[in-house]
Amino acid sequence: MKNSPVILAIMILASILISFTGSGIITGRVTDETSKPLSGVSVSVKGSQTRTKTDSNGNYKLSVDDNARFLVFSMAGFKTEEVRIDSRNIINVVMRFNSAEKESQKIIARKSIMDEAYYVASPAVGMAYDSRTGFQRYSPGFNTENYASVNENGFRSVKNNPLSTFSIDVDNASYSNIRRFINSGTLPPPDAVRIEEMINYFSYDYPEPRGEHPFSVSTETAVCPWNTDHILLQIGLRGRSIDKSSLPPSNLVFLIDVSGSMNQPDKLPLLKSAFSLLVNELRPQDHVAVVVYAGAAGLVLKSTPGNRKEEILRAIDNLEAGGSTAGGAGLRLAYNEAGRNFIPGGNNRIILATDGDFNVGESSNGGMERLVEEERKKNIFITVLGFGMGNIKDDKMEIIADKGNGNYSYIDNLQEARRVLVREFGGTLFTIAKDVKFQIEFNPFRVESYRLVGYENRLLNDEDFNDDTKDAGEMGSGHRVTALYEIVPAGSGERMPSIDPLKYQQTAKTENNRYSDEMLTVKVRYKEPDGNTSKMFGKPVRASSVDIGKASENMRFAAAVAEFGMILRDSEFIGTATLQGAARLAASARGEDPEGYRGELIRLISTAKDLRNVAEKEIIPID
Repeated sequence: MKNSPVILAIMILASILISFTGSGIITGRVTDETSKPLSGVSVSVKGSQTRTKTDSNGNYKLSVDDNARFLVFSMAGFKTEEVRIDSRNIINVVMRFNSAEKESQKIIARKSIMDEAYYVASPAVGMAYDSRTGFQRYSPGFNTENYASVNENGFRSVKNNPLSTFSIDVDNASYSNIRRFINSGTLPPPDAVRIEEMINYFSYDYPEPRGEHPFSVSTETAVCPWNTDHILLQIGLRGRSIDKSSLPPSNLVFLIDVSGSMNQPDKLPLLKSAFSLLVNELRPQDHVAVVVYAGAAGLVLKSTPGNRKEEILRAIDNLEAGGSTAGGAGLRLAYNEAGRNFIPGGNNRIILATDGDFNVGESSNGGMERLVEEERKKNIFITVLGFGMGNIKDDKMEIIADKGNGNYSYIDNLQEARRVLVREFGGTLFTIAKDVKFQIEFNPFRVESYRLVGYENRLLNDEDFNDDTKDAGEMGSGHRVTALYEIVPAGSGERMPSIDPLKYQQTAKTENNRYSDEMLTVKVRYKEPDGNTSKMFGKPVRASSVDIGKASENMRFAAAVAEFGMILRDSEFIGTATLQGAARLAASARGEDPEGYRGELIRLISTAKDLRNVAEKEIIPID
């Protein structure tokens, strides 16, 4: 046939084109076990660089070639799912929460780590190589993320400083933000690492409170794992849990940032999904108003009862991002709306959702601080939810929450939103005690010096403990608070920084001290949620300690988290701590871990170790 060469050429050309254009498109939807869509899930072709992420509705779209056999679905806090393609064009996946015993061993493969590390090393996302530590690190010169400076607590002599006073902290934004950095293939900046927030991200099995006070106090001592010549003291508070049906009615104002900086998949779309979870938890007696701010602030939804969920959800779903950020005006309007609908004896609270990028109007930290302090006195509190990456204003959001009798969480995925706004609904939104302060008095007969691990931004003057005008932290229903002290025992012979002997003070230890069997005394002071006068109680701690391996799961896990945090901060007190040792200690205290959070920490430590190894051997320094 005359045309056979032509036909043959066409067939050959077609086969070549097919080989280069791939076999087709795969679409689908990813949900969790409750049928809720999951945004930000990584979807990749196994063994290739082809990947994408799910959108705010859990949907994805991926081009694949003829050689593709499996899709891999992964997200922090969930078990990785590997699904055979089998010529299908639509693949829907249900991801399960990470509760499997061996999930902690599933770390990113070396090649994948390299791919991620090279990707995040670009100046566009603010990463650089730290030649001193060998870590791939965030570099502030490449983006606009802001973190308050943290000057790590050092050791203090008991002779000269027998009292240690600080405000409790139930914020946990630092841990989820660190998780975001590590899951992106890099390590966080040191000032983003607030060790007390990392420790307090996790729940600990402290006893339920009994008696007149709204929380219990637990103490435990053990040999310090990163310096075996020292003692580690753990102090734990557990707030009284209030059944959701018994919680007072809520007057909530959703204050939502819709400025141009929020126009990213991990910001406004994730925010909408997060608030939808909270709306589904509302009761008929609860009310919600929605205020937005961009170039100007406005009331999108007046105060609406919780049984009109469709109306509230529609107002949230219709939000769009654009314009500059009039954060100060938004806060004032939100407080005005909360005051207009104030419920006596109820939970009157603003929930601010933003990346913290206030750049129009009253935007200074001082101005924001004064505003929330004044409204706090009217018993209108504030919860702050941070979203996104690249321009997080962590310092501003922390100040607003701390000064507004609230808490600060960072939402990096929908599972975190569910943890904060659903699982911990009561603790996040309902205060059982305010202005909660710790004061520890150390016995010089037993203690040479001490160091508070973390809480650098929560330190108080000793005289502030008895001053009811001084603001402090708040505890919500069912909240746990943990603090660690590293203690140098008396007579250790260890040289510590010191000052000259005091001329006018008695500094000598009394050998016949009638409290010689006590190491210290813990005192707690607090106010009722609507009270102005504080209450105080305390308990002594006996001088004893056990090997860390024989300590409780609470102590071992908190110590492992502290080790991890000190390594991330490049702490001068790091001693013998290693990532491998921290992971091993955390694994020994994982317990039942039904929701997989402790297993996730173990995975993050392992990933950080791999990132360091990659950085040391293969990442090219960035000038």
